[in-house]
Amino acid sequence: MASVFRPGALALITGSASGVGFAFAQHCRRQGMHLALIDNNASALQKASQVLSTTRSTDKLQTLTYDMDVSDISAWSKVKSELSSKFSNIDLLMLNAGMSIRTSEPWSDPEYFHQTFSVNFFGIVHGLTTFLPMVQSASGPSAIVLTGSKQGITNPPGNPAYNATKSAVKTVAEQLAYDLRTESSSIYAPQVSVHLLVPGWTFTGLSGNQGPVPDEEALAKKPHGAWLASQVCEYGVKKMAEGKFYIICPDTDVDEALDQARMTWGAGDVVEGRSALSRWDDKYKNEAADWISKEASRRRGGQ
Repeated sequence: MASVFRPGALALITGSASGVGFAFAQHCRRQGMHLALIDNNASALQKASQVLSTTRSTDKLQTLTYDMDVSDISAWSKVKSELSSKFSNIDLLMLNAGMSIRTSEPWSDPEYFHQTFSVNFFGIVHGLTTFLPMVQSASGPSAIVLTGSKQGITNPPGNPAYNATKSAVKTVAEQLAYDLRTESSSIYAPQVSVHLLVPGWTFTGLSGNQGPVPDEEALAKKPHGAWLASQVCEYGVKKMAEGKFYIICPDTDVDEALDQARMTWGAGDVVEGRSALSRWDDKYKNEAADWISKEASRRRGGQ
């Protein structure tokens, strides 16, 4: 699927004024792609557009920007009306916008759940229902990238709404991938690949790195264990080229083997009949830590 990133193609990216979205926008521009950038931070979006205009010097590439809230379905209709007047199809649809809020009393605060779902889940649903036909009509290979989270897989305690939204994104991505590759499906389009991008610990806007920050500046400020957004992009593009659906990114502190061991233990809660989130349960946490350590070592080849 490396050919998705090709000169003259169009990428639409939400959450594109900073972090992983901006890193992918930079990669797309370096490949000679047109860009449609969506973000709710107008000043960061303007700065991102300015930076991208100098990433690859050419008068022929368009950079369209849309300052909007992805939870607003009417705003998506306006974007489609304008974009479809300029382009007949979308080659890369990356639905990446997300937010995380916390509350001390989640179980008595329904607004906390509504706000988180409106952006993290329905922001993706709106993008898919609005632009899937334009992705399917692309003349060459096209791709849909949905940004998930490890919290939507391992489900650690502390932020139930965020975890639930990212779990829902994973489910939607899996269903979409199945339908697009299955000939009996009403949306069958084998030329469209779907990818669930799951960053590791990444220095983005959610962790204090606001706006389109150059790597050299971010590198000086980021925590040691975190990856730069550009590293997530590089890893993601590589896995897309390999045809991977699940793109589970490591970081400096957590490698692929440790991620796999943690996910395997979590799935075992259902199969083995353990308590919910047993990895953090006093009854199981020592056993979990020991098993995960040994399993990660085994996966690295160090029996």
